[in-house]
Amino acid sequence: MLNRYPLWKNLMVVFALLIGLLYALPNVYGEDPAIQISGARGASADMSTLDAVTEDLKQNQISYKSVAFENGTVLVRFNDTNTQISARDILNDQLGDDFIVALNLAPSTPAWLESIGANPMKLGLDLRGGVHFLMEVDMDAAMDKLLGQQEETFRTELREAKIRYRAISKTDEAVEVRLRNAEQLDEAKRELQRLHPDMQFVDTTSGFLLTATFTDARLQEIRNYAVDQNITILRNRVNELGVAEPLVQRQGANRIVVQLPGVQDTARAKEILGATATLEFREVDNSADLAAAASGRVPAGSEVKFTRDNRPVVLKKRVILSGSHITDASSSADEYGRPQVNISLDSEGGSKMTAFSRNNVGKLMATVFTEYKDSGDRDESGKVILEKHEEVINQATIQTALGRNFRITGIDSQAEAHNLALLLRAGALIAPISIVEERTIGPSMGQQNIDMGIQAMIWGMVAVMLFTLLYYRRFGLFANMALLMNLVLIIGVMSMIPGATMTLPGIAGIVLTVGMAVDANVLIFERIREELREGRSPQHAIQQGYANAFSTIADANITTLITAIILFAVGTGAIKGFAVTLSIGILTSMFTAIIGTRALVNLVYGGKRVDKLSI
Repeated sequence: MLNRYPLWKNLMVVFALLIGLLYALPNVYGEDPAIQISGARGASADMSTLDAVTEDLKQNQISYKSVAFENGTVLVRFNDTNTQISARDILNDQLGDDFIVALNLAPSTPAWLESIGANPMKLGLDLRGGVHFLMEVDMDAAMDKLLGQQEETFRTELREAKIRYRAISKTDEAVEVRLRNAEQLDEAKRELQRLHPDMQFVDTTSGFLLTATFTDARLQEIRNYAVDQNITILRNRVNELGVAEPLVQRQGANRIVVQLPGVQDTARAKEILGATATLEFREVDNSADLAAAASGRVPAGSEVKFTRDNRPVVLKKRVILSGSHITDASSSADEYGRPQVNISLDSEGGSKMTAFSRNNVGKLMATVFTEYKDSGDRDESGKVILEKHEEVINQATIQTALGRNFRITGIDSQAEAHNLALLLRAGALIAPISIVEERTIGPSMGQQNIDMGIQAMIWGMVAVMLFTLLYYRRFGLFANMALLMNLVLIIGVMSMIPGATMTLPGIAGIVLTVGMAVDANVLIFERIREELREGRSPQHAIQQGYANAFSTIADANITTLITAIILFAVGTGAIKGFAVTLSIGILTSMFTAIIGTRALVNLVYGGKRVDKLSI
């Protein structure tokens, strides 16, 4: 029988619509203006913090929607933005520097929707408000660190090859190896060239000097690696601390754009993103004289570092292990209740630690904590000057051979151990980064963009729906119902995809999709009219209209989809947001315009004797 869908097809349409409606529903509930209170380094938020916050708000007659302690932070929800900002100012004064009071937006989705994974769409910075940072990777520091590692590698390799040398040192761009005679110079050059094909070696026979520099291809690889790894680590760090879904993108050769929608507190964001905490494990030089070292006289191959209380410690320059080998870190208490951080290493790091500790039982090993901080000064080009802060946080005697899992102690508080574990678990930045530009977009501006975007979408849909209703009558009603179904599916799919973010250009993509969806129905309806003019029966005209228009609709939509995929692949920021909604809209519009309207037409006309169509 013509124009009758089998039961499974009708159920498929209903099922798709219900799923789309269910996952689009959380967007109706919106978000509450909220304040997120967490401990700064050395402090932690707990139930007593929650009680203090509640008391402060009551004393200042600040009304709030709810207050809760979740995942180590106190979250207070408010009814409006003005109350949120007033409460933030009051709590900042009352809690002091030990706590970070950050503005945020908390979804008000019901628990039963959250239980099935239904959450509202993630809104971009232009719609939700938040903070925007332009960060620059310090390539000079990255190169200095790499050359330092290369210097230690050359020492080890020449010792293993039994090639004697006078000294090995690094400059700004190269590692210099000074040999004793021409024969050793040739041997060292052959050995190092064999082991390091990505480096260029130039010898100077007059001073028996061998200079090693990286090739241009290797330098470019190092720069790309530093930026790409920092992007990954920044994304992990923000996810680990649970502040917001970050948008982290590369810009140019050595810059990274970071956007945190919904976060209004730049100080909190800076603390998370700018932290460059990492660890180095070094051997303590027990043969050194501490008094002489304090006055600057240090044995060759060693250097002086200081503890938190400014006591000098002489360490070997050779790094046993760096933070890049740490795969996991967690905080806990030892058998005496003192804070500690449990470290897990990758296989390479475990092998290095085992080899060193097995040969040095009874000796001291120090843990050096390193941070890069903004000095407040800038160089002639306007670049932020970073200061390197190093601190020996503990010295421990190696009792037995260590493996991939061990612990470090000597940390002042449990909260500090917790924060250190978080940063190490998220990853140590490959190279220091500095913030060269920051912007805060208020939630009121984001709401204004949402209102304008929704108005544009509503007026566009009203104009299209009026046209189709007047021009195609009952079939126009079918098309309008399919348009509404299409909008629900787009919002539902956008809410389901974890990485999808709705931006202002994304709303433009939805408006464009509305026009494309109607275009498909216009092709179908005009084809039905042609079949009717040629004298075919209404039922046969419907059948031929949908069958013959399908190939044209598919060709047009596939070419547009290819364009959207290319835009997503090569575009950044707003262009990606437009491409995502356009791609989803193309797929959902083909479903609703072809299958959705056909189901409605079949429901009204299918299997019946029809003399005339309202088209």
